[in-house]
Amino acid sequence: MSLSSWIMAARPRTLALSVTPVIVGATLAWASTRAVDVAAVVAALLGSTAIQLGTNLHNDAIDSERGGDGPDRVGPPRVTAMGLLSGENVKRGAFACFAFAGLMGLYLVYVGGWPILLLGVLSIISGWSYTGGPFPIAYTPLGEAFVVAFFGLGAVCGTYWLCTGSLDAAAIEAGLALGLFSGAVLLVNNYRDAEADARVGRRTLAIVAGPQGSVWIYAGLMLIPFSLLLLIGQGLPRGHLWPALAAMPLAAALIYRFAREPRGRGFNRILVQTVQTQIVFALLLSLGLLL
Repeated sequence: MSLSSWIMAARPRTLALSVTPVIVGATLAWASTRAVDVAAVVAALLGSTAIQLGTNLHNDAIDSERGGDGPDRVGPPRVTAMGLLSGENVKRGAFACFAFAGLMGLYLVYVGGWPILLLGVLSIISGWSYTGGPFPIAYTPLGEAFVVAFFGLGAVCGTYWLCTGSLDAAAIEAGLALGLFSGAVLLVNNYRDAEADARVGRRTLAIVAGPQGSVWIYAGLMLIPFSLLLLIGQGLPRGHLWPALAAMPLAAALIYRFAREPRGRGFNRILVQTVQTQIVFALLLSLGLLL
């Protein structure tokens, strides 16, 4: 049970998706009220990352059990399927991550009250049921919608609520923008794995939409966040949102590559670059909000 195997199972290249929405939520709170609860933001960062880690680990173990990580898989290797870690140990690691997220949630509920309790419980249940339970989300076309909801709207709005005790349109719009990028990451993953997923009975959005439909959906997920910048700015008393527009050429280049790249291992690089585009957008948005 080497550390490198656990790192591989955690999928560190995508963990920024649980960090950037919290950062954006905190900077939005600063732009609106000039107040940020640093302790709550740190706890939210730890809890959000733990939920994503738990989801990734649980996914690794359960997909192997369901036969979804066969020899035709073109994505990054899975530790359970390769025999590097046992499925039971990986599931224990997942539940440990969910438990740690719950521990962070105790403090966050103390700060933010019942809305944070509801958000936290739903987030952990969603992370577990992504591949677990009788109706796993990952086997339906709803995966991207859940990612938008929890890795965008929930994380940004939850952090904003913790810092301000309120919720406004700018936080919702910013959460949607960050969530759409995260949805694009999952779409790339599911489009790359469409053939293997169909073999084990999955009906992901990429399978249902088909190749051409997936291109259009990906384009929308990558471009709509930039159109939301104007709406976000209208609800803020201070801050500049134009720096985030610098990420648009990156998004446009990836849309072109998504449309032209043959389905296969080349999408591993597109997935990583989609995450990087979300990071650039989020950091430039946060920088503008701090100005």
